[in-house]
Amino acid sequence: MKPVEIYTSPMCGFCHAAKRLLTQKGVTFSEIDVWADPARKPEMIQRANGGRTVPQIFIGEDHVGGCDELYALERAGKLDALLAA
Repeated sequence: MKPVEIYTSPMCGFCHAAKRLLTQKGVTFSEIDVWADPARKPEMIQRANGGRTVPQIFIGEDHVGGCDELYALERAGKLDALLAA
């Protein structure tokens, strides 16, 4: 399974929803809290091609996007393949 990284902040409902989906699927992920470690936010913005909102989700080297994009992949039946590839 590819490594999964998710940039979050603690008060973000979309972050919690994305983490909930990944957890329900049994996916282990690394969480980078840009609220607790604001020095990591410029890194997130650069990796996310200018994305400034959280969550920003990466599967391997692929930038998935945010919570809506993660759920769209799941609904389309493409998330499992992306995680496994």
